Amino acid sequence: MNLIGEGKCIQTGGTFLIMAEHLSQSELDYPFKLLEYFNGFRISKETFGLPSEEIFSAIYRSEEEMLKFMGLMNSTWVIDGHDIVTAFDLSSFKTVIDLGGCSGALARELAKEYPSSTVTVLDLPAVVQTAQRHFAQQDDTICFQEGDFFEGEIPPADLYILARIIHDWKEDKNLKLLKKIHTACHPGGGVLIAEALLFENRRGPTMVQMFSLNMLVQTEGKEHPPSHYTRLLTDAGFRDVQVCRTGKSYDAILALK
Repeated sequence: MNLIGEGKCIQTGGTFLIMAEHLSQSELDYPFKLLEYFNGFRISKETFGLPSEEIFSAIYRSEEEMLKFMGLMNSTWVIDGHDIVTAFDLSSFKTVIDLGGCSGALARELAKEYPSSTVTVLDLPAVVQTAQRHFAQQDDTICFQEGDFFEGEIPPADLYILARIIHDWKEDKNLKLLKKIHTACHPGGGVLIAEALLFENRRGPTMVQMFSLNMLVQTEGKEHPPSHYTRLLTDAGFRDVQVCRTGKSYDAILALK
């Protein structure tokens, strides 16, 4: 038996059992706020005549639209961030890069939990500049770096975070990104993925099925069960894939190089 992440997940013979936690009203409300936002955003996109696969170009078309989205993502990790960064013991990873880390909320949770680690958010220039203007704190514990992790260089690090990234894109694009991360990753390092996980039979959880339907409509991606991520990470060269269902909206997957 192997306890992972403050006793929240138990591994017995390769099967993870979930110790459910009591959810606050704000946590219960969050998925509905998310769906409301995307429903409104879809109407906004139709008004501008944009195809659904251009969602991110549409989000970044103005600072006002970007701030709405970034505020939603910020709220996500205020609620779920601590559970993600404590799902596994990440204390051995001294340099961490949150790819597409948006406002930096999840990065701050990690920096707070592991103060000896250096945490950097790498995101598009417009996102980084907006985050620094509206979300950066005076005593900020994280750094921001402008870049495009799909097209540009990925700096070397011990750990890379991909939070709500994989579910946006097609499998071939995700595999290419994970291989790129594997190349940049220090030996003994790894990648931490935060996503809402379907059951293996894809018959639930209901809210994740709703998320998946929304992703199919809005983007190129969808939600997946743990086996999909295990195969994807293994194909990219990673090993020792571990899965932790947090009992919250988002779950955690850790794989090592």
